Amino acid sequence: MKGLLLAGGSGTRLRPLTFTGNKHMIPIANQPILFYGLRNLALAGIREVGIVLGPLHEGIRERVGDGRDFGLAVEYIDQGNPRGLADAILCARQFLGKDPFLMYLGDNLLQSGVKPFLDTFAAQRPDAVVGVTPVTHPERYGVLETQGDRIVSIAEKPAHPRSNLALIGVYVFDNSVHEVVRGLSPSARGELEITDAIRQLWQQRGHVAVLHVDGWWKDTGAPEDLLEGNDLVLNSMPATSFVREGTVAEGAIVSGNVALGAGSVLEGGASVEGPVVVGAGVRIGSGTRVGPGTAVGDRVELRGCSVRRSILLEGARVLGSVKVESSLIGRNAQIEAVGPRDQEVSLIVGDASRVRL
Repeated sequence: MKGLLLAGGSGTRLRPLTFTGNKHMIPIANQPILFYGLRNLALAGIREVGIVLGPLHEGIRERVGDGRDFGLAVEYIDQGNPRGLADAILCARQFLGKDPFLMYLGDNLLQSGVKPFLDTFAAQRPDAVVGVTPVTHPERYGVLETQGDRIVSIAEKPAHPRSNLALIGVYVFDNSVHEVVRGLSPSARGELEITDAIRQLWQQRGHVAVLHVDGWWKDTGAPEDLLEGNDLVLNSMPATSFVREGTVAEGAIVSGNVALGAGSVLEGGASVEGPVVVGAGVRIGSGTRVGPGTAVGDRVELRGCSVRRSILLEGARVLGSVKVESSLIGRNAQIEAVGPRDQEVSLIVGDASRVRL
């Protein structure tokens, strides 16, 4: 079984100019989103992985390399201008050969991992395994309608969904999918839709297995999804993952699960309430309150502020009596309060931006 991980294809909802580089490298709990997918593949026993790259892939080759740090052998496949998820399979045809494969969308977080997909494929030997989970807004996803274990209909982002079961971004296919995707025509969106490929497999061959996914699942395509994903991951991490390597000064208060990176300093009079992860070289000044549900990247500076349920990327600075809540602060961005502020603010601040409140 090979793995195909999409890391730059269609469906990007974060504007490229808001955060430089690839959205799959935005950190969740201080780890790039893409890394969670790679680890899920490795934990399931997959060793050969092709990473499909779109036009924005800065940092992926450099950070992932040949995959050995994840226990994987990684090859890179350039998709160029992406034309849909099924197009990624076409681009990866040489890498995939005749092997069955698991396709994983790199901006997905999945609590239960991908081994249940492989177990279902091994037990039933279907043409495909698709995962579904109930969602609040099915019109945003591919939607599957079922009666028991039987598929009734499949639609991509339907205006009037016939069920609330969303197709999550994990699929297993045998090699019969290659003939199907070669015959696809672009949809009204101009893309080769993976839902069209699944529908044809179901109609022509009749054996598509449906896996109802246990645990939480999160598509991190929008800023609010990143924040929710950060919350889910932080609250799922075992206590042993929260290692304190930095310095906690006398008079500082730490409660709950808190990780403090090397060279980081929590000054007296500061307080951190977990779950919180703090990177390396961070300075949290007196009078600052952090957490819960917050990830603080490397070399961040926080002074006199309050930050909770937020993601702060490396080099960010929050200064003064600003109360930041449910915010995504980009690399080397600065937020500064020029006077007292009692009201919380929720911000999406791009890389290297400056905000005065």
